[in-house]
Amino acid sequence: MPTATRTYWLTTPCRIRRKDQSLRIERPDGSPVHIPITDVRDIVACEPIDINTAVISLLNQHRVNVHFLSHYGDYAGSLLTSDTSTSGQTVIAQARLAGDPAASLDIARAIVASTAANVRRVVDRKLLTRPMTILESSIAGASSREELMGAEGTFRRSAWAVLDTRLPDWLRLDGRSRRPPLNAGNAFISYVNGITYARLLSAIRLTPLHSGVAFLHSSMERQRHSLVLDLAEVFKPLFAERLLLRLAGRGQLKPAHFDVDVNQAMLSEPGRKLVVQTVRDELAVTIQHRALGRNVAYDELLYLEALQLTRTCLEGTPYKPFRIWW
Repeated sequence: MPTATRTYWLTTPCRIRRKDQSLRIERPDGSPVHIPITDVRDIVACEPIDINTAVISLLNQHRVNVHFLSHYGDYAGSLLTSDTSTSGQTVIAQARLAGDPAASLDIARAIVASTAANVRRVVDRKLLTRPMTILESSIAGASSREELMGAEGTFRRSAWAVLDTRLPDWLRLDGRSRRPPLNAGNAFISYVNGITYARLLSAIRLTPLHSGVAFLHSSMERQRHSLVLDLAEVFKPLFAERLLLRLAGRGQLKPAHFDVDVNQAMLSEPGRKLVVQTVRDELAVTIQHRALGRNVAYDELLYLEALQLTRTCLEGTPYKPFRIWW
């Protein structure tokens, strides 16, 4: 993963223009900002942006992807460069593994088990002990990924109910709702999940894997990168549920950070800025990696996860999805 470049987060509407080898960010209420293209790894647009062909050409030359979040914070799409790190040899091995029912199901089982372990670690180990035991039994007996996803859904509902007991009334999820989120808690979760999805897409694009060939989610998924959905599952608890509990516990989230209407809710502008800044700070947090023996940022964990799956495809090494170990 390139360390000399960084992710730029656009949290206000703006226009992007090209100035030689730099991006010129023009905002309605301020002087333009010039960013050398060599300083940019990728861009996350949390608000509408105006972009032209000259900028797209520059982004393409330097393999800079742009990810867009919707009005409600869902992942809306990406402007991806034509040049990728995908290799034919790896994609063939990945497709062969995904096409092997037994091997593919083993990977799907590992993803579901690790996701649940991370949810339990973040939300409540004690209260989720029994749901976890039931899930482990269901995972062992599952014969298809549809059964696995059903079992995971049952566990998730238990986890969301426990999560609600640790949140103030106005932030409770009351079940998961999307597109649009029905309340403030769901709006927060959707927004952070959208960011996680975008960060993982960037990470996978740096590896030789194909983002459309998956193991848990269907590879026939349209308008989505199925492998990103797979890998995002294990990281969502680290960012979404964990940060929701932290910000709620510290009293940093306020009703004013949300625009709530009948049957829909979304982050307000101050809310989006708070959440984006919080996730940015969290992605930069470092942890001692047990295998590498050095500190790595949370952001790099996403890339390392994709690399691990690459080795599984090419070398047949067992895939052990990310689990929070600290």
